[in-house]
Amino acid sequence: MLLAGVLACEGTMPSPAVTAVSEIESPAAALSGEPNLAVDGRGRVHLSWLERQADSTVALRLAIRDRGAWSAPVEVTRRTDLFVNWADFPSVFVAPSGRILMHWLQKDGVGRYSYNVVVRQSTDDGATWSAPRVLHDDGVSAEHGFLSFFPADGDSVEAVWLDGRATAGGEGPEGHRGSMQLGNARIASDGGVTPNVMIDARICDCCQTSAAMTRQGPLVVYRDRSPEEIRDIAVVRRVNGAWTEPTRVHADDWHIEGCPVNGPSVVADGDLVAVAWFTGARDTARVNVAFSSDAGASFGPPIRVDDGNPVGRVDVELDGAGRALVTWLERVGEAGAEVRLRAIASDGARSEPTVVATSAAARSSGFPRMVRSGGELVIAWTQPGDTSRVRVAVAPLSRPRP
Repeated sequence: MLLAGVLACEGTMPSPAVTAVSEIESPAAALSGEPNLAVDGRGRVHLSWLERQADSTVALRLAIRDRGAWSAPVEVTRRTDLFVNWADFPSVFVAPSGRILMHWLQKDGVGRYSYNVVVRQSTDDGATWSAPRVLHDDGVSAEHGFLSFFPADGDSVEAVWLDGRATAGGEGPEGHRGSMQLGNARIASDGGVTPNVMIDARICDCCQTSAAMTRQGPLVVYRDRSPEEIRDIAVVRRVNGAWTEPTRVHADDWHIEGCPVNGPSVVADGDLVAVAWFTGARDTARVNVAFSSDAGASFGPPIRVDDGNPVGRVDVELDGAGRALVTWLERVGEAGAEVRLRAIASDGARSEPTVVATSAAARSSGFPRMVRSGGELVIAWTQPGDTSRVRVAVAPLSRPRP
C-alpha cells in the first residue's frame, strides 16, 4: 500500500522509456563476464569484458560497434594474476581525441584483496597499446579499485578510485588511519600520471564510484562512511581548481556496519545532473534517482525507481529530453531477477518498466551497464551460469509526449 501511494503521487508517463528492446549479437564468447561500456564522439560504442581461457589465464578484451556491426575483438591483456570480481571490474573510456583508456585490476602481494589499478591506452582503435602503468603512487600492497574515468583539460583524462593505502598500515590523515580513501589523479596523453590526491579520507570500502563532467566542471559520486557508520551517497565537485567538501545527495541515513557493495551512478548534460543509487535505509530496499539543475551543487528530493523488491546495481543515462533512464536488477521469485529499465522525469513522473533481460539475484549476474549513442541505448550484462556470457541489447529511445 505504501509503494502504491508513492507511485500514485509521482504519476505515470504517457510514453514508455523505449520503443523496444532487441538482443543483438555479442562479440564476447562463452565464459565471459564483467562488461563495461563507453561511447566516443562519433557515437561508436566500446564494449570491454573479461573472458576466461582454457589455459587458466583471463583475457581483457575490447570490441567497437560502428553502424550496427562489431569489430573483431582485440586482446588488451591476458594474465594469470588478474583480480576477477563481480563488483570491481575493468572499464573503458574514450577521450575527446578518440584515445582509448582501459584499466584492469592486477593482484599484488599475498592479501586476498591486495591488487593494483593498471592502465594502458591506444590511439589506433586498439591495434596497439602503450605499456601498462600502475595508476596509484603509494607502493602499498592493499586494495585499489572501483575506478571511474572522466575527461579533463585538453586530451587529459582523470580517474577516481577507492584507495586502500591507509588500510594496510600506510599513513592516512589524522583520525583516519586504516580507512578506505577516495583517490584522484590525471593521466596525460603520453601516459604520465600526476601525484595522487586523496579527495575524501574515509569512505565505504567496496562500492562503485561514478563521475561525470558538467558545464561547471567534474562531479564525483560514491558511498561515503561517517564515524557513526552512516553510508549514504556523497558528491564532490571541483570548483575553482579545488575539490569541495563532500555533501550527501540525500540524507537516507542508512546505518550499516559493512559495505553493501552497491554503488551509485551519475550522468550530466550541461548543468543537468542525475544520480541513481540503492539504499536499504529503514530496512527498506530502494533504488532512487535525484536531479540537479545546478551542476550538482544541490539536488531535488529522491524519486523511487524500483518496483518494490530491488537488488540494486544501478546505471543511469539521460535521454536528451531531460529524463533519466535508470537500469537496475529487480528480484523475481526465489532467486531470479530481471534487468529493468525505467524513464524518470524531474517532476517525479515515471514510465512503465521495460524488462531488458531475465537474470539472477546472485553475485554472478554482476552489474548491467548502459550507454546512450544518439537515439539508441546499448545495454550489456552478464548472463550467469556454467557457461556465463556477456549479452548485449539495443533499445531505440522514445520521445516523451507532452
